[in-house]
Amino acid sequence: MIKDKDLVSATGAWECHVIISVERPGLPFSDQLREIEHEFQAYLRDRGDGMTPVFMRWFLSDAANQAQSISKDFNCAMSIVEQPPLDLTKVALWVWLMEDVEVSSLPDGSYSVRHGEYTHLFEGSRCRPGEDSHCATYDMLAATQKMLNEKGGSLIGNCVRTWFFVQNVDVNYGGVVSGRNSLFNECGLTRNTRFIASTGIGGRHADKTATVQMDSYSVIGLHEGQMKMINAPDYLNPTYEYGVAFERATSVDYGDRRHLFISGTASIDNRGEIVWEGDIRHQTLRMLTNVEALLKAAECGWDDVGQMLVYLRDMADAGIVRKMFEERFPDIPYLILLAPVCRPGWLIEMECMAMKPVSTEWAAL
Repeated sequence: MIKDKDLVSATGAWECHVIISVERPGLPFSDQLREIEHEFQAYLRDRGDGMTPVFMRWFLSDAANQAQSISKDFNCAMSIVEQPPLDLTKVALWVWLMEDVEVSSLPDGSYSVRHGEYTHLFEGSRCRPGEDSHCATYDMLAATQKMLNEKGGSLIGNCVRTWFFVQNVDVNYGGVVSGRNSLFNECGLTRNTRFIASTGIGGRHADKTATVQMDSYSVIGLHEGQMKMINAPDYLNPTYEYGVAFERATSVDYGDRRHLFISGTASIDNRGEIVWEGDIRHQTLRMLTNVEALLKAAECGWDDVGQMLVYLRDMADAGIVRKMFEERFPDIPYLILLAPVCRPGWLIEMECMAMKPVSTEWAAL
């Protein structure tokens, strides 16, 4: 089953988010994977409009036994994570596509996506097997900083979004926080400058010794003022107030569109406290209220959202959450995944990406 959302810039340029799920959950993994691959290939053929995958993420139910079967033939950055889809299937796929771009792999394993004055840089499933979560997080971010430095950029000036998928998140998330804080302090990312939009969530790599894996997205060619930190202080407090270092959301303005990246967002208030402990329905409603506040702060709305990823701690909550999302968001592609949130009291978290047509002084994307 394919759900997609086309987004059109002020100049008529297209981008798209696609989420593909399996319709027959009883099939073996190999058949489910083949079904998704065939559906995606048919989707690209049927569009026939020059849309190119720039980033994809595979969600698996058992990465140790399944990851090696994922095709590497797609010419784009690829992330593979064990976060079981909560529809009794073994695999799902999210793909971000853009129009008329040039994609190429780089020697360091990252991918560049070039168009006009900008180069987008994607990393998928970067990891440091055998290292504890503090060291692995520090080293992965240091490698990203080095990669950006070599291309004339930096974490503070060019990194837009990160994702950290943490094995046994209740145990290892503290190391992710401390490793990120240490590296950020060295690179000048502080409460007085900026942090990076991010998700830190439960997820496993195929290598059982990898305590954490990271995806990242950066843009070379940005000028001061194009990237902005988005906050909704009446609803969510700054993350540094409870010891972590990420932005609630980040927007990037181009000449023809605004990209908005909303970080993993839970049922939290403006004091950093959990709201509606133990109540999945009300936590979901508060989470959506927080996300809507961030959208509004960036002058966006739900109609601008291209995709949503929803993370649950308890698979037994999937039915009620799915019903709520089906009723409220019939036209937005989303996945509901088994992935414990970084604080045990949070039963649910979500992230999303949006694009709004705008006209600015900057070069168009």
